[in-house]
Amino acid sequence: MGPTAAERPVEAPSPSTSPQAIAPSSSNGREWPAGAREQAEALQRALVIGDREWHRLKNQRPRRAAEQLAAALVQLLAADQPGQVAATAARERAIALTEHALGWLRADLSAPACPDHGR
Repeated sequence: MGPTAAERPVEAPSPSTSPQAIAPSSSNGREWPAGAREQAEALQRALVIGDREWHRLKNQRPRRAAEQLAAALVQLLAADQPGQVAATAARERAIALTEHALGWLRADLSAPACPDHGR
């Protein structure tokens, strides 16, 4: 059994269409480039540690950090606009995920004990 949602804040995004090539934005930086969100979601899906592989990968700090960083990118691209100055809920979620990733990279975090194994 894997960690609880509080111990593992990243969630796999819902499936979307296949990634598109990123085209230059013609909106003077007020929108994300076309296809960026889909590519970020594909990256996040590729990096998410699923239940079946959690035991094998749970202690790989760079892998856990990459999973969190990809999720942070998805949060920004899905619910924030680059031209908006004020802080948003999406930015706050991205910051939390980035800080969680830094915790893995700095070895401040460790995988929780598995309740099924009593360790």
